[in-house]
Amino acid sequence: MVYDLSVDLIQATVQLEQPLKDGSRTVGTGFLIADIDPDGKPRTILITAAHVLDRMPSFSAKIGYRIQSSDGVWRYDPQTLKIRDGDHPLWVKHAGRDVAALVVEAPPEFAKAAIPLAWLAKDDTFSHYKLGPGDEMMALGFPRGLSANPAGFPILRSGRVASYPLAPATAFPTFLMDFAVFPGNSGGPVFMAQGARRRPGATEAQEVQFIAGILTQQVELSGERLEIGIVTHAKYIRETIGLLGKLSPLTAAAPSTRIEPLLEGATAASAAVSASAMGVGR
Repeated sequence: MVYDLSVDLIQATVQLEQPLKDGSRTVGTGFLIADIDPDGKPRTILITAAHVLDRMPSFSAKIGYRIQSSDGVWRYDPQTLKIRDGDHPLWVKHAGRDVAALVVEAPPEFAKAAIPLAWLAKDDTFSHYKLGPGDEMMALGFPRGLSANPAGFPILRSGRVASYPLAPATAFPTFLMDFAVFPGNSGGPVFMAQGARRRPGATEAQEVQFIAGILTQQVELSGERLEIGIVTHAKYIRETIGLLGKLSPLTAAAPSTRIEPLLEGATAASAAVSASAMGVGR
């Protein structure tokens, strides 16, 4: 099967929201991954930033599915998604990274839109394609809860990799993207989809399609937004998915993990730089 990752990932990306008592709402982004459970049965997994779900206090949220009618017209069809059983979160989250995973019962047509697990970058993907600063990647999300149209499709943005080095992920678990991010973007996929990418000195172009990571934070300096996004490597999405089935859903996400600071081993000169979470909507 031939994939166009841009279109396929647009179809697999959903808005997550929950109304709050003060009349506002918490908004975030998630995307669906197709996987096989430990018993060999297919399952659909919702991936998002852990702080998006942490900041939703109620038992359920709305997940923004979209339905296509027989005449080809899309309509927005949000459904209730149970995220807690009493006080117990039903998702699992990474012990050290802002990544969460939740098995969902998506409508059959939406389950088909889920992206295969194999499209998540592996430990050697960045080095294999010789990716570096200046390379362009794309991100999907719902900034301030806005969608691209009434059908509820996500908004596509692009930006360039703004940090170096990118690998290995164990040493550099996040990287920076030079583009404007807003509340509501949290949990959106960051990916590369180039049909004819050519590196300097290469004799042949190469097709590059993979999910590089998940957008988890924006950068602020003394309260000023710098229009830089922080992306957590796909390695940690894979590790979070690996927790499903290993932990009881009643205890999996019980401990609250702290959002990591912007830079690992920040120097004194950069101590004033803080990373601001992006899960709260308008």
